Order: sequence, then structure tokens, then C-alpha cells
Amino acid sequence: MTDRSDADERPTDETPSIAPDTLADRLRSDDSMTVLDVRDRDEFERWHLAGDGVEAVQIPHMKFIQAQATGDVTDLAADLEEPIVAVCGHGEASAHAVGLLREAGVDAANLAGGMDAWADLYVARELDVDAPATVVQYDRPSSGCLAYAIYSGGEAAVIDPLRAFADRYVAAADERDAEIRYAIDTHVHADHVSGVRALTERTGAEPVVPEGATDRGLTFDATTIGDGDELRVGDATLTAVATPGHTTESLSFRLDDVLFTGDTLFLEGVGRPDLERGDDGAGAAAGRLYESLRHRLSAFPDETTIAPGHYSEAADPGADGTYTARLETLSDRLAALSMTEDEFVAHATNDLPARPSNHERIVAVNLGLEDVDGETAFELELGPNNCAVAD
Repeated sequence: MTDRSDADERPTDETPSIAPDTLADRLRSDDSMTVLDVRDRDEFERWHLAGDGVEAVQIPHMKFIQAQATGDVTDLAADLEEPIVAVCGHGEASAHAVGLLREAGVDAANLAGGMDAWADLYVARELDVDAPATVVQYDRPSSGCLAYAIYSGGEAAVIDPLRAFADRYVAAADERDAEIRYAIDTHVHADHVSGVRALTERTGAEPVVPEGATDRGLTFDATTIGDGDELRVGDATLTAVATPGHTTESLSFRLDDVLFTGDTLFLEGVGRPDLERGDDGAGAAAGRLYESLRHRLSAFPDETTIAPGHYSEAADPGADGTYTARLETLSDRLAALSMTEDEFVAHATNDLPARPSNHERIVAVNLGLEDVDGETAFELELGPNNCAVAD
């Protein structure tokens, strides 16, 4: 888990705090704030809160302890813009810092539960779409990972589930009196540990992965499907659409006018092509991604709702609060969708961000090549997903 060093003073009921879901709402609203991170520098650099209105500042907790002893807390906070939200591993060291700041007259609040609680936050929102099913988007604000549950006729399918939240999908299905029939991955994920096998173990759901996952070394039993194959969920039908590029096996899934694009197309960019075969294979993968975007996805109606597998701080939610958009909106918004192939390949392979932390090991876990316990899985996937090429 993240840093769990104890503070000299434990948080009390009087310590002003902000709940993770409230903080998520403020970040979605682009509220201006300083996020004061009192963890060590390496933890901060690996993963910290960010957003359009956020000024992220790292001051280790030890400096607050020293400032408390010398009476220099006011000086320590002199350059911090208010309001301030303080964070640490699980909310104790930051609560101590908040107490000192407020004694000095600074407008500060503590993130309740710290970064562990932030990583545990999972928000469900229903898509406002015309389909023979209810579609729920699951949003993990700490990483931007999105999953989907499709409910129809007493059955359910979960697309791109996260292992950390397998129990959440089960509880939600129980509340709707629905049986989870399928647990589906759009591709072999490199940024989070898949929940496909966890859902299968808990519910008996049929695990479904793209047929190309076998070529990548899949070791566990699963139903493999390819372009044009269908999955019946109650009165609804999910149709697989081959969209290689981000990975060789990538699939999207169509549900009437909704298209679940996995890591192929996002609201603010397209999937990066270098995670499967590294820099040497990125150019060829980018060419395949271009074909998927320009000749597969562009053939769908303009009013198709694109439901991606991730979002970044640059993405804005739609009117229904979900991270979705109409295809015509993205076609107008994203320059990548109107580039020539040469322009696109250059765009998709140059100046890429750092690859997701532990991506090679996460892929091994998702193929069944390595087994990890829940705590290790949680640690592996902390931080931003970094699966997109920003437009």
C-alpha cells in the first residue's frame, strides 16, 4: 500500500476534512485549489492528485514536524494558495499538517482516508442512451479507468472490470436482481489488473477475451471471440468489432448506438501503440490503429455514443455526467481523426508520456502468467493509466 507513516498527532473529529467523492466532484468542476502532498518525494512523483484547477505541491511531513517545533508553520505555508487540501498515504500525517495550518490561520482541509481512500473511490453513473439495456459507467477517479455494466432481461455483462472492484459489480447486479452472464475484456490491459477471472470465480460468469489474447500467451480458460461475434445479454446484443492498434487483439463492442471502444478511442485522444511491442513495433501498430479509426469506427453513424475505457484530466463529462461523447463530436474535436496516415503515425509515436507503472508485470498477471495477491495487485496499478496519445 501507499505510505503509512504515523503522524505525531492522530486526526480527530475536529480536523476539517473532505471526503474522496466530494473531492472528485470538485476536480470535475475544475475548482481551483492547492493539493498539499506530505508524502515523500518518490511517492509524490510516482502518483499524485492532478486536475485543471489543481496546483500540486509536495512538502514532506517531517518539515511540518520541524516547523511545529520552531514555530515556523506560517513561513512554511507562505507560498501556498488557499484553499488547501492536504493528502498523505492514509490521512494521518496530512491531518496533523492541516491542524498546524489552521492554527496559523490557513484555509486547509484533510483528504479523509488519504490516497488509499482516493484509490478506493469508485463512482457509478447511468448513461443516458436509447438502448434495449441499462448501461452503467464505473469511474475510478484516481486513475481514470472506466468499466461498464450492461443490464437487460435479468442478465448482465461487465466490460473491462477491475479486479479491485469485483465485489462492487456483484453487489450492484444483486441489487438489480440480475445474473452476471459475461465478464469481458476489450484487450489485454497494461494499466490495471483485470477483474474478469475474479468475477468468474465469484459468480460463474463466462470469461470473454479477444481471440488474439491466445497469441499473446493467455494461460487461463476463457471464451475467445473475434470480429462480428455476438454475445446475448437478456434482450440486448453485444457485437464485437475488431479495432487493433493499441494492441493486436483489441476489440470494441457495439450495443445499438453505443460503442465501447476500450483503449482505441478516447474523448481526448487515441490509444498509444507502443505498450505491446515497445518502440520498435509502435510504427506498425500505429498504422493498424489508423485503419481501425478511419475505416472501422468512422463507418458508424455520427450519433453513435463512444464509451471509452479511460479518461484523463483533460476530458470533460457529458450532460449525463458520464465520460462519453457522440462520434461526430469527437470527429470534429480530435485532429488525429482527420490526419493522413503518415501524419497519424508520427503523431501517435512521438513524444509519448511515460508508460504505465509496472505495465509489463500487469500484462503478465492479466494473461495468467503470474499470480499476485490483492495487496500486490492494488500496488501495481496505482497511478495514472497513461494509455492515451493526447490530441
